[in-house]
Amino acid sequence: MILPDDSRQLRKERGAFFTPQAIANYLADWAVAGEPDAKILDPTCGEAVFLLAAGKRLKALGRDAGELDEQLFGVDLHESSLDFAQGLLENAGLDARLISSDFFELNTPNQLGSRLPYVDAVIGNPPFVRYQMHSGDARIRSREAALRQGVRLSGLASSWAALLLHSCGFLKPKGRLAMVLPAELLTVGYAEPVRQWLKSRFEQVHLVLFDRLQFDDATEKVVLVLAKGEGGCDAFSLYYLDDADDLAKIRPMENLSVTPAASGKWTDLLLPNRQRQLFKQATSQHFSSLSTYGTPELGTVTGSNAYFVLDEATRLKYGLVESEHVRKVCPPGTKHLKGLSFTLGQWSALRDAGEKVWLLHPTTNDPSKELERYLRLGVSIGVPDAYKCSVRTPWWRPPAVSPPDLFFTYMSHRYPRLIANTARTTFVNSMHGVRLVPNAPNVARQALPLLAFNSVTMLGAEIFGRSYGGGVLKMEPREAGLLPVPHYSALEESWAILARDRQGLNSQLLQGRWTNVVKLVDEALLVKTLNLSRGEVTDLHDAARSLRAKRIGRETARN
Repeated sequence: MILPDDSRQLRKERGAFFTPQAIANYLADWAVAGEPDAKILDPTCGEAVFLLAAGKRLKALGRDAGELDEQLFGVDLHESSLDFAQGLLENAGLDARLISSDFFELNTPNQLGSRLPYVDAVIGNPPFVRYQMHSGDARIRSREAALRQGVRLSGLASSWAALLLHSCGFLKPKGRLAMVLPAELLTVGYAEPVRQWLKSRFEQVHLVLFDRLQFDDATEKVVLVLAKGEGGCDAFSLYYLDDADDLAKIRPMENLSVTPAASGKWTDLLLPNRQRQLFKQATSQHFSSLSTYGTPELGTVTGSNAYFVLDEATRLKYGLVESEHVRKVCPPGTKHLKGLSFTLGQWSALRDAGEKVWLLHPTTNDPSKELERYLRLGVSIGVPDAYKCSVRTPWWRPPAVSPPDLFFTYMSHRYPRLIANTARTTFVNSMHGVRLVPNAPNVARQALPLLAFNSVTMLGAEIFGRSYGGGVLKMEPREAGLLPVPHYSALEESWAILARDRQGLNSQLLQGRWTNVVKLVDEALLVKTLNLSRGEVTDLHDAARSLRAKRIGRETARN
């Protein structure tokens, strides 16, 4: 339902996407649960789609329309929405108590001055307002409300998270929750406290996922969360449907029982059960974490890359000398890391092309006039005042990290990558480094960058990584350490198959033909070495492609 003069842009700005009737009816039926005296709250009722559905259900159970204003409660910030909602309710022969307010300004029933009673069910579709627009006093109120429910949200949390928590402050201990939430509930780091709260608060939790987008004008997929009872639970019920019209087909005991991870993201729940179990089986039997080869580590944090990372022209202008004043560095960013290795020849080509390939790292007792002149430049532009510079002594000597064996591209659009650091340069914090452990196979530095192009590792990146705006996948060192890569023996055996074709495969990567490389690596590693069937490999490949498509906001993804 859309108000007069409403527009797509206005609805997007306030995070309002109107719920399909099939979803509203299904959640209302769950919320009412056959109880004619049930009290129902929609904390962001908008044009009352949920209240209408719940009211019709209560009326069918024998409730008189005149009694419903003591059972149906709706809150909304927009007076115009409530006026429209009241008219719709009256036209349907229903009534409700509608309150015009910022929901976070309403006290819960255990506080003085509450305008609402405890309810049997909370139902709704909270506005999905990202943290950039969810700011100021509204953010402060929402985080305080969440904290009163025992959950501390990060500054990155979108508005729905706090609203979900605050709304359950109005819920009876054994009450029911029926909410439409963004699917990022399962996948983003800031929702971790909410996931843990769901497990500890409710006796039963049911999740319903859809293959298709369910809301006009929205690019986010949704998950229906239906929960009830108190005391916590170990496992969830999970349903996969094509779209909302399939809700009527759900039958008891046709669900999957899943045990979510004790901590971290639940991205794997977006996968069908067959693919999820296949991934778990493959990783437990044939893969180990990247941290068994070497712990991913941060690069040098300079405090000002623009000053501390120099191009060749600047080095020559100030007369700075290698080993005395500067060290070779892999340039900031990762766009130049396209192949399987970063070589000294590539470093030289980047130097000659004017890229920043030197890191300022003087000896502490260097008295040269050349260095003094460059340091005066830093003082003149305020570099010593930058936080990282102001807390170290001397400010002009960043703690250069020794050259790692491998670089790890922790910010990716398609997939994270490992690159052999054959140039033996240091690096800054636009990438991670991996220093191989002493007992790693001798071929690991050459083999890992290529063998990581397999469907299990790429699926693992989607499961363990964090999705950010624009579809970017990010893996902090701890998450990168969880990345599944082949066991030592599998690595060596499959490398023996692929080693002779390394140069050709590297050329294909440089040409952007990475999907062909994945196909060849899957054949050597997953089929020939680990004896997975080609059907299983296809399932794993499709699972990685599916999660990547969800992350970058497309219904389907090529390759």
